[in-house]
Amino acid sequence: MSLAVTRNIRVSVDTAYVPGRSAPQKNLFFFTYHVTIRNEGPVPVQLLTRHWTITDGTGRVEEVRGPGVVGAQPRLEPGDTFQYTSFCPLPTQVGSMVGTYQMVNDRGETFDVNIAPFTLATPHALN
Repeated sequence: MSLAVTRNIRVSVDTAYVPGRSAPQKNLFFFTYHVTIRNEGPVPVQLLTRHWTITDGTGRVEEVRGPGVVGAQPRLEPGDTFQYTSFCPLPTQVGSMVGTYQMVNDRGETFDVNIAPFTLATPHALN
């Protein structure tokens, strides 16, 4: 699990390996990640964009940028939580992700919220 808090926005991530969608003989390892975003501050915020840096076990890096998450740009009132699950296929048994969400608050301030690094690994790949 990873956890980061930036400007009263808490982001936690849990991961899982999905053997039924993976094909190790073809170097395909499928992972899901479940994200929880919670507004712990006094001002409403809206998620505008995402930026992920994905690194596989060979060190190859892929950058992913885009609007919102899973087709949404959620608005979080103080105390609200937004959760979603997405996926990441990798060519290796181990990899990692780290990122940021760009947010805007009701004061018109735009800022980045950190997503702490997390590991994607098949069971028993790491000791």
